[in-house]
Amino acid sequence: MWRINEIVESKGARVVTTTPHATVLDAASLMNAHHIGALVVLEEGHVVGIITERDILTRVVARQRNPSSTSVSEVMTERVVVCEPRTTIDEVRHVMRERRIRHVPVVDGGRLAGMISIGDVNLADNATLADTVRDLEAYIRSA
Repeated sequence: MWRINEIVESKGARVVTTTPHATVLDAASLMNAHHIGALVVLEEGHVVGIITERDILTRVVARQRNPSSTSVSEVMTERVVVCEPRTTIDEVRHVMRERRIRHVPVVDGGRLAGMISIGDVNLADNATLADTVRDLEAYIRSA
């Protein structure tokens, strides 16, 4: 069974972050530049929030707020669901489904250690299925 640390090791631990004091416009520009859907919000090295495309859409655009004068802290999600490197893929998948979220920061010893997305979970599942198919085909050929 896959663990989060295996996924972080394969994709890399680099996470694009922002601060609570940045503007929403700066955060959106950063997301666009990196082709990502979420930024972890850090303050003094600790996760204090997450801002996603959905946050910007529902809390800024839909409410006609000015993104260049709205701070990330005003619209970010403060209760961030995080996982640890030893968390299993099944546990993360369950939380993502139950909470209807697509991004989960990985925290190790209180510090940001990576980010897992629903896409990463799907890739791990596909790899597991491919391994199973290969093993079953080998078994059938050997019979």
